[in-house]
Amino acid sequence: MWDHEIRAMASLHAIIASSVFMATVLPAVLLQGFSVYGTHLLWLYSVAGAVTVVNIAVFWLLGISQPTKKHTLGYKLSRLVRSCLYLLLSCLFYHTVVVLYGAPLIETALETFSLAVLLTSLTTLRCLCVLGPNVQAWIRVFSRHGAMSVWDTSLQITVACTLVGAWVGAFPIPLDWDRPWQVWPVSCSLGSVIGFLTGLVAAPAWIHYHRKQLTYKCK
Repeated sequence: MWDHEIRAMASLHAIIASSVFMATVLPAVLLQGFSVYGTHLLWLYSVAGAVTVVNIAVFWLLGISQPTKKHTLGYKLSRLVRSCLYLLLSCLFYHTVVVLYGAPLIETALETFSLAVLLTSLTTLRCLCVLGPNVQAWIRVFSRHGAMSVWDTSLQITVACTLVGAWVGAFPIPLDWDRPWQVWPVSCSLGSVIGFLTGLVAAPAWIHYHRKQLTYKCK
């Protein structure tokens, strides 16, 4: 059972990582002048869109998300509306946090909100895919020893790696190097994507290495 769960996770993470690669390579082939630095916001939304579509598709196909007790159309629409609301609130939350950490409030509002959209697609969306719009489940998973499945542990690792990557990416911005990747928010978005990819690799590897110490039940 453990091996099956870990293999499924590794395969899913490989697909998601491939979507990031394709979102970077395909526009460069199809669009003249496209580059991660020169057309950074276009790349940022390309990655966010690809990760969103692939996450929703693979989690739905694999049936990893928590089962619902109700199957009525009204209930499903309610979950969809609440999920969209969570995504919007997540964008606003990340935008506010980044501004509080020193990002310009007005001058680069579009760039800051775009970074918030990227962080939402890399973190909040995965939480919605696995846990659904359930605040109690989110609090449980991100509390100490709150994971109840390998997918919960995967969420903890990928979200942490993404946020740490975005935070580390902010360090070079004030340095007087005059590099194109120091323009806001290039280094932060690159850091978050690199952190996200690192989490995708680290999660199944960490779970496999510590599988004998993990005591929760798999879904």
